[in-house]
Amino acid sequence: MADWIAETFRSDTGWNHLERLVDIGNRMAGQPGEMEGLEATRGAFATAGARDARVETFDLAGWVRGDSSIATPETVEESIALPRGPAGEVDAELIDLGAGLPADFEAHDVEGKVVLATSDVPEYFDRYIHRTEKYQYAVEGGAAAFIYANHVPGELPPTGSVGGSDGDPYGDIPAVGVSAETGARLARRFDGDEVTVAVECETPETESGNAVAELGPDTEEVVILSSHVDAHDIAEGARDNGAGTATIVEIAKALAAREDDLDTRVKCIAYGAEEVGLVGSELASETADRDAIRATVNVDSNMGSRTLELTTHRFDELAAAAERVSERFDHPISTVPRMVPHSDHWPFVRWGVPGYTVSSVSDSAGRGWGHTEADTLDKLESRTLREQAILLTELVVEVADSEVTIEHADAETMAGYLKEEDQAIGMKKTGDWPYEFE
Repeated sequence: MADWIAETFRSDTGWNHLERLVDIGNRMAGQPGEMEGLEATRGAFATAGARDARVETFDLAGWVRGDSSIATPETVEESIALPRGPAGEVDAELIDLGAGLPADFEAHDVEGKVVLATSDVPEYFDRYIHRTEKYQYAVEGGAAAFIYANHVPGELPPTGSVGGSDGDPYGDIPAVGVSAETGARLARRFDGDEVTVAVECETPETESGNAVAELGPDTEEVVILSSHVDAHDIAEGARDNGAGTATIVEIAKALAAREDDLDTRVKCIAYGAEEVGLVGSELASETADRDAIRATVNVDSNMGSRTLELTTHRFDELAAAAERVSERFDHPISTVPRMVPHSDHWPFVRWGVPGYTVSSVSDSAGRGWGHTEADTLDKLESRTLREQAILLTELVVEVADSEVTIEHADAETMAGYLKEEDQAIGMKKTGDWPYEFE
């Protein structure tokens, strides 16, 4: 065991790939930098020793950023357009809804107004409310535009897709993100005043893809090791999700040295178009034999801290496997049993395929620097990548072990968990509820 651990801890393969990705610049889904990142990842898989490395392309409804602005009676405020919102210019009264909870929308008439809502969810509220849910409440209330304010001081305007409900790739009203400081100023000085929200963008038909490669024995059963290559166009996308893709490249290299330890085929997939609706993983799930998937290990926005956080989606066998790895290496791994209906594990997990979401422990609320222009390489450490790659390599080998039993669940069970956690409400609101039954 010591040889591969030592080699991985000395390796610069993953970190070099991370630098390669962030130096591309714009890796927005459907734009040239994303395809450059996919091709680079395909090459990295092949160099790491994986076989049949390729990029599987697919058509995509694209979105290209133009200028955006918020003009008040006295100021012009900095903002960034939220992807997949439409272009437009709106002159309307600003209404501050604070955190934008469902009760806030019920208590106020937002028809024809510009809705301002922050990104936080108060501790007293019993569930998480995603950006897209707040946007959808504004749309349903007849709002003219939506302003999404970061709730964390000093962490810049946030971005994030606001695609429409029921599978529509584009939203209904213009949407912009602003910093906490700009949001506070708008609420204090201009609540009730007429403001102008202007968004320029283009929506071309374009192409994305998934970078794919395989390791281990040629078994029908498979473990999927995944990440996503695309990032929002305003930053380097270092942690979200250059880190995840660099990590699975490092894991692929370690697994290539340990192929004799693998009882099950490992399929490495670096998805495209995650940030605009999980498009690459949705397509992969639709064409896969999900019964043959032993488990998914999806790495998204790790390296924020040294301690891994594995969300296990109520699969006790996955939590147990992580605990065995933690004990074997005498190294902490945090496991969280809740459901997370976001990122590229979800198109598989929602149908009962066992799956991890791999991130890292954070003491702060929200995304931190993620989805802002400050998601840059200087905030990450190569030591963290190497340590996490070692632990995750062992975890993949563990779940690929034919003697480890990991039972699938049925869709009804997964839907029941979402209801228990009060997540079904928001998913139905945004059109993301995948089940035909209530």
